[in-house]
Amino acid sequence: MESRRIVLLLPGQGAQRERMAAGLYGAQPEFTARMDEFFAASGSAGTRLAEQWLRPAPNPDMDTAEVAQPLLLAVGHALGRAVGAAVRPPHILLGHSVGELAAACLAGVYRAADLGALTAARSRALHGSCRGGMLAVAAAPHELPHDLGPVSVAALNGPRQTVLSGPLEPLEAAHKRLHAMGRTVRALRSGHAFHSPSMAEAAARFGRELARLRPGVPHTTVISSRTATPVTPSQARDAFFWADQLALPVRYWPALKAILDTEGTEPGLLLLDAGTDRSLSAPARHHPAVRKGASLIVPLLAPVRETGGPADLTAFEEALTVLDG
Repeated sequence: MESRRIVLLLPGQGAQRERMAAGLYGAQPEFTARMDEFFAASGSAGTRLAEQWLRPAPNPDMDTAEVAQPLLLAVGHALGRAVGAAVRPPHILLGHSVGELAAACLAGVYRAADLGALTAARSRALHGSCRGGMLAVAAAPHELPHDLGPVSVAALNGPRQTVLSGPLEPLEAAHKRLHAMGRTVRALRSGHAFHSPSMAEAAARFGRELARLRPGVPHTTVISSRTATPVTPSQARDAFFWADQLALPVRYWPALKAILDTEGTEPGLLLLDAGTDRSLSAPARHHPAVRKGASLIVPLLAPVRETGGPADLTAFEEALTVLDG
């Protein structure tokens, strides 16, 4: 029987946590080396990022995009490299928001040596952009009011998990209205209205900077959470394809569902969740391929309350045992 293929799921803004994966730092050689390379390539900014990453909770700075997004990208990339060095590289990569850039780096679209430049470019693009926020709502888009003003759908994270994005005052009004309707609503850890039209100028700035890094063709399948289909060579070489995701909705669930629909049963998949909150794999638990056991969910890190300590290494080694089985 053909062995299950490995799908690495990489988190984005909102999934960051203090000391996420830090329990692997100094304990897992490949992960440690890749994180050290990233911090060194980022210069003085890398020193500050390392300090922020290793600070225990509570750390409000982890909610800022300038801290959260570089660390999410670096940790996602380092985890992917660590899996590849210990067992074998993932066959398929799927990232949510900035996690898609981590996927692009793992697939060779951008060089690992460019990680520092890439994250610096993203931070510069965000500078001066419209402040805002994001809400996670337990509802499908068609169950939400259509007249939410400048608040728009930013992400489809599950069959009934929708993220809204927009300026702060309209977003707060939407929060109150949805709560009054009986919807479960939760504010995400973001200070920007990501994946909404208000980020269009930032996306354009980011695209111009990414073009200087000369993206290439992926050597590994990357499923785009923008199109829910594999990234084509022409898309991969287009810097604005990667940059425009700042202002466009994330179709994460359609992308994950497409993988499970096509490969979830034969030969089956190993879904590696690289987040600490398990949100990337949560919607897959209800898919028939997972319910029947043909595809398995494999956490790479300890859960939120335990991440940053020895439990990270335990979870990672347990994941490797499954992958090597």
